[in-house]
Amino acid sequence: MANNLKFEVVPVAEVPTEDVVALPDKNKPLILIVDDERIIADTLSMILSRSGFSTMTAYDGLAALEIARSTPPDLVISDVMMPGMTGVELAITLAQSVPTCRILLFSGQAATVDLLEKAREAGHTFTTLTKPVHPTDMLKRVSECLSQKNAANLQSYPVDDSSRPATYALN
Repeated sequence: MANNLKFEVVPVAEVPTEDVVALPDKNKPLILIVDDERIIADTLSMILSRSGFSTMTAYDGLAALEIARSTPPDLVISDVMMPGMTGVELAITLAQSVPTCRILLFSGQAATVDLLEKAREAGHTFTTLTKPVHPTDMLKRVSECLSQKNAANLQSYPVDDSSRPATYALN
């Protein structure tokens, strides 16, 4: 069976080793990628940038929170299991402090079930996408979330309306 999908392979030497700050293009949706594994965060950032999105990258939840508060992204894609602040804690905090932001969670660890169950008990529902995620699937989910955000912006919701989903995650 022939595989018609072509993906550019980026040598590890070309992946940035230092934090880089770039101003987002206001004409493109802004996505913040959060993962404590730099190679994963940087690779996702590169894939999304080359697919027409503006991206920012953070390597822990606290840095992501600071970035999102200073430059609110349209979407945050976050790993669940990170040292310090987990992706679930980040998602809950962002839902309260940057309510216009959508959130996708992904994880490669089974331990996320407990974190997600605790969040569900507190009234926050998340689903997850299991790593590794195929770039085509990631781009599809990103487009879906941004479409949902644009549809939500056409409606007027009270800030404290808990019936409106504030976060989205990959499944």
